[in-house]
Amino acid sequence: MNLSLFIAKRYFLSKRKKNFINIISILSVVGVAVSTAALIIVLSVFNGLEDLLGSLYNSFDPQLKIELVEGKSFAVDEKLLTKIKNVKGVEVVTETIEDFAYVRYRDADMVATIRGVSDNFIDQKRLEGYMVDGDLKLREKDIPFAIVGSGVRYMLSIAVEEDMYALQVYYIKNVKASVSLDPSKIYSQKSIRPGGVFSIEKNFNDNYIFMPLDFVQELLNYGNKRSFLEVKISPSATIHSVQREIKNALGDSFHVLTNEEQHKDLYRLLKLEKLFTFLALSMLLLVGSINIFFSLMMLAIDKKKDITILSAIGADKNLIRRIFLAEGALISGVGATLGLILGGVVCWLQDRYGLVSMGMENAVIPNYPVKMLALDFFYTGLVIVVVTIIVSIHPASLAAKTYSTEYLG
Repeated sequence: MNLSLFIAKRYFLSKRKKNFINIISILSVVGVAVSTAALIIVLSVFNGLEDLLGSLYNSFDPQLKIELVEGKSFAVDEKLLTKIKNVKGVEVVTETIEDFAYVRYRDADMVATIRGVSDNFIDQKRLEGYMVDGDLKLREKDIPFAIVGSGVRYMLSIAVEEDMYALQVYYIKNVKASVSLDPSKIYSQKSIRPGGVFSIEKNFNDNYIFMPLDFVQELLNYGNKRSFLEVKISPSATIHSVQREIKNALGDSFHVLTNEEQHKDLYRLLKLEKLFTFLALSMLLLVGSINIFFSLMMLAIDKKKDITILSAIGADKNLIRRIFLAEGALISGVGATLGLILGGVVCWLQDRYGLVSMGMENAVIPNYPVKMLALDFFYTGLVIVVVTIIVSIHPASLAAKTYSTEYLG
């Protein structure tokens, strides 16, 4: 065993005459352990929230979204669709029209976002696990059906099982014609039966209605124009390679966005919050490690006699310095190990048994999500190593200086 580590271990485990040094050492271990556990738990919660958002958006939004760099809509023909479908890894291409519309059901009304999708949208199976009422269908025996969000159903008091009433959809098609005496020139109107209700996340639930593409196309008079195209890739393909190939096929006029890029502001905000939280808790870890500094300072003063004896038998200043650096490493190492284990256990219990709930009745999931990542453990350990070196340098130098004054002069 390394001599400096052996002596540091004896100092760490032995009982000292001055009991307050023991107390400070114990407080140092506890402080490092608590700070480390807190860092692991908070980072794991951020990971869990990021995963949760990803799963929600993956359910509602496409894996890849193709839209114009500039402009609200673009013409789609068979040539363009074939160009995309020929890309290796593309499984489904769904044409989509999206806009705001005024909807009315019996005596209730609201403004909602209508999303017209081609029939193969059902093949993407994004809403499959989120239907809370009715069926996941856009058409049955040439009859069009709407799939509404649970919030929309609540606002309009929609009864999916009741087929006597239809959802009336109005779209303002010509604002300049509002002075006309003919109301038909101002807006277009169509009726559709609600066939199912989905529930994913409040913003989606309260605003969105899915409808067949031809229904919305006729209502909005879009012709062959589309708002964007949705692409589902095959399980064996990698999303970034498919994205790159589609970009090469379509040119610079189109954006091809992954799910994270579709919500880049939200993901960037989440990553920044995680970064600043990590930095803030790292500072807390530094403050908690101040006890290591005082413990080593007291130990350096308390062990003057031992330092003199070690010097007499041939120990040099570097060995004395390494002993106290090793002592600091032992204190922080024990605390960090306990903290990492504690943080991991708490996260496992939260994931398994849900120790802390979201505290909201309409929350997407009942308990705070957590996800442990090896990188978080690595970076936390790295921070502890850096902090230990910082707080141990001065006490180690003081002990080496004691060697110089006691032994050499």
